[in-house]
Amino acid sequence: MFLRNLLKRLYVATMLQVVGRALATASRVDPVLRRELEILPPGFQLQMTVLPAGPGVTWQAVGGGILSRVRQAKARPELGIRFKHLEHAFLVFSFQEGTAMAFARNRMVADGDVAVATRLVRILGRLESVILPAPLARRAVKRYRPLRLRDKLPLAARIYLGVVRGFAQVIR
Repeated sequence: MFLRNLLKRLYVATMLQVVGRALATASRVDPVLRRELEILPPGFQLQMTVLPAGPGVTWQAVGGGILSRVRQAKARPELGIRFKHLEHAFLVFSFQEGTAMAFARNRMVADGDVAVATRLVRILGRLESVILPAPLARRAVKRYRPLRLRDKLPLAARIYLGVVRGFAQVIR
């Protein structure tokens, strides 16, 4: 039991880091995501964590629809998305349950502006649709809108390259 929980915690922590880097990169390379994020004023912080004291990731709006990962979150970010339990986060990050469904089933709490939280769910859905293979994306998002392969592959490749670069910088 202990080993299983430890492995789930490591998996969720890793996936939060991947999502953190992917969202920051996608905000730079995907015009659809950038338009969704343009409403956020510079300095606006979004945080996604697992309760009670689990792993998390924080982004900050730079301006112009661009997000940047930050190491030090404000004491109270403008929007906090919190999974109520590690098991709930694992369901979402292992693509057994979509983000919208997790909200509907009350597995997550939004602390902040509900309109921005809803927008974040849409943004995560777009991100998953772009970077995940179609069968996996259909399970992860509420409404999967297929992208043409010629549009999806270059965009996904740029996002994955940004994620790899982010991890490579950490290793150095």
